[in-house]
Parts: sequence; structure tokens; C-alpha cells
Amino acid sequence: MTLLYIVLATLAGGLLSVAIAAAVNVVVLARLVRNLVSLSTGILLGTALLQVLPEAFEGGAEPQALFATLLGGLLAFFLLEKAELYRHGHHHEGDDPHHHHHHGFDAEQAGRGGWSVLLGDSIHNFCDGVIIAAAFLVDTHLGIATAAAVVAHEIPQEVGDYIVLLNAGLSRARALAYNALSGLAAVAGGVLGYFVVGPWKALFPYLLVVAASSFIYVAVADLMPQLQRRLPWRDTASQLAWMAAGLVVVVVVSQMGHLGHGH
Repeated sequence: MTLLYIVLATLAGGLLSVAIAAAVNVVVLARLVRNLVSLSTGILLGTALLQVLPEAFEGGAEPQALFATLLGGLLAFFLLEKAELYRHGHHHEGDDPHHHHHHGFDAEQAGRGGWSVLLGDSIHNFCDGVIIAAAFLVDTHLGIATAAAVVAHEIPQEVGDYIVLLNAGLSRARALAYNALSGLAAVAGGVLGYFVVGPWKALFPYLLVVAASSFIYVAVADLMPQLQRRLPWRDTASQLAWMAAGLVVVVVVSQMGHLGHGH
């Protein structure tokens, strides 16, 4: 049953993002992603700091070792992104959706850059799949909360990549197909994580800390800089409202989990 949950959870992010991208036009997508980036920030930080890390520290491991793992995780994701193997493809606020630059990738670089974006996102999605598997193996409710956080940042990431691929000259159908294939890497990560991680219960607190470091890194290094620019007060208030909504989602999911297993 746990494996089924993992497969469904890892499928959700990719399928939802492709469905949203297929349903609306690029201008509406750009506006939608802007709000989803704020919502994702709240959900990722809330899940990492209010759910995943507390669960990890209740696992009996030495706090010093867990904090060292958190530090190592943040540095590892920084280095992976430096190597362009851990990309987060979001449509940046204020960018013209018809002239989108993505980590140096634009229409002129479509061939080489497009594959680089897809490779980076596939690795990112694979890591997300392993993280979801580890969380479900610890506790079903924690798995659901972790999957919700992954889906929250997966949707703007995949939709952002879809916009990039369109601007690079790909047809809608082809861009959607490539995005869907990239999303399937999360399912592969989830299934592999289930079989490989399952027997190593003593490692679960450390895996949860790595998951938290992933969420914190994406929120602080990628999402927040997009939000951190001078805006009219109404737009700033909107950002804060969407971030607060993300935190509320986390708290509600957390409370439901506590009621479900009296943790």
C-alpha cells in the first residue's frame, strides 16, 4: 500500500503541472506562476520547519549530527545547482513571457540549453521522488505533507519550464510531452527510494533532514529572490497573503495528521 501511495504522490506533481499548462495560455500561466511562487515559499518553509525537521529530531538521532546533515544538505544542493544539475525552472516576476531567459537559456540557445534544463529538472524530480518515498516510509501523514510540498513547488517549476520550451520554438504538444517525461523521473525516484531506503530505518531521521534542506534551499535560494524586489504595496501584500496561505495549508495538514495518529 505504501508503494502505491508513493507512486500516486510522485505522479501528482507532473500530471497537475502538465494539465495546468495545457489548459491555459502563456500570459495567464505567467500570472498564475507568480502567485504560485509565493504560495510555494510558504508551503516549503512551513513543511520543512514545522513538520519534517520536528519529525526527524523525534527519531532519536543526535541533534548535532542532524544539524550537520542539514548544513551538508544545503551546501550539496548549492553545489548541484552550480553544476547545473539541480535547476528550478520558474517564470520570474516582471519578465516578458515572450522573451524569457532561464539561467542563460533563451531561444537562441534552444538546442543545447533546452536539454540542459530538462536534464537538471529530471535530476531534481528524481531527488523529490526519493524524498517522498522516505517520508511515506516514516509515516503516511508525513508522506502526504511532504508530497504536498513537492507538488507545490513542482507546479510552478514545470509550468516555468513549459514556457521556456515554448519560447525556444517547441510546439505545445512537444513541450508538454518533454515536461511529462521529466516529471516521470520523480516516479522512478520514489520507486527506487522505496526499495533501497526501506531496509535502512536508522537513516530515516537523516533522510528527513536532507528533505528539509532541499525545501529550505529551494525556498530561500530560488523562490524568495524572485519575490524580493521593489513592488507596489498591493503586490507585496498579495505576496504575503499567498505565503501565509501556504503556511495555513501546512498547519491544516499537520493538524489532520496529528488527529489521525495522535502524534
